[in-house]
Amino acid sequence: MKFIDEIDITVESGKGGNGCVSFRREKFIPKGGPDGGSGGRGGDIILKTSPRKRTLYDFSFRNHFKAKNGSGGEGNQRTGKDGDDLIIEIPPGTVVINAETDEVIKDCVLPDESFILAKGGRGGQGNTHFKTSTHQTPRFAQPGEPSQRLSIRLHLKLIADVGLIGMPNAGKSTLISTISSAHPKIADYPFTTLIPNLGVVQPRWGGEPMVVADIPGLIEGAHFGSGLGVRFLKHVERTRFLVHLIDVSTIDPDDPLKNYNIVNQELASYSDILRDKPQVVVLSKMDISGSEALADSFRRAFGLQRQVLGISSATRFGIDDLISTMAHFLETADGDRQKNEF
Repeated sequence: MKFIDEIDITVESGKGGNGCVSFRREKFIPKGGPDGGSGGRGGDIILKTSPRKRTLYDFSFRNHFKAKNGSGGEGNQRTGKDGDDLIIEIPPGTVVINAETDEVIKDCVLPDESFILAKGGRGGQGNTHFKTSTHQTPRFAQPGEPSQRLSIRLHLKLIADVGLIGMPNAGKSTLISTISSAHPKIADYPFTTLIPNLGVVQPRWGGEPMVVADIPGLIEGAHFGSGLGVRFLKHVERTRFLVHLIDVSTIDPDDPLKNYNIVNQELASYSDILRDKPQVVVLSKMDISGSEALADSFRRAFGLQRQVLGISSATRFGIDDLISTMAHFLETADGDRQKNEF
């Protein structure tokens, strides 16, 4: 599945309905006077952020959106029906830009936030509104206001739902190539990943796809610029929650939490946002000899307050459980604010 974080679309509000020219004509009432009703207003184009949306993928199938026109007025002073508004759902973190002027119209950050992007045309007034003491039979009505048409660019600033973090060679690139169609460079030496690689994970049981980022490996002193430094940390800050991968073969039985603590210290040193960002802790490469004993030493040191998952990208051991855990977190929690309870 192709990751789409920027796309151009065209939106058009509804046109207002025309006013009606009509005269009351009833038996025994030869001069009933004007009774033309006004037209209905056109529908608005409304953009609304929805936490259920995490990509702009749906817009690859449809790029023109038009609200309903208002209906014309009718005789007997009947007002035309208003056109239905059209609500377009976008993921939080989407910047709405005028494609013709490059002007930022709105930065949509908060969930369930909405605003009118294109306002529907006002309905025209019927001839009954133009009757005066000196002009008692107006034979004209007001046309409905035209629609508003805009070409806009949607740019998704949120780099990913899930950030894969860990020391170099923790297995992040192998994992993202296993759970998505991404094909990052994989090799047995540090810093094979120089930029974040994005993969779209579609759970087998359906639901909204997840965007997962393979973030370049972190080393001690990254917040000072060591290794890939702040380039790495800036990308992590834009994810909703983190999957912290630890290569089980690198666990020191005398200090099982060493690499885990190094990574978290770098996050905390960079910003409070990263310090408090939720994490799912995952031990990778569980197919190697002696992995269970090393994993047990880590779990004992880590404590029982949170679950520690074990996976092997080579054999797919634990992969479905990990995908299920990530999907459950995104569906039930606000990954930017709520603490992870796994």
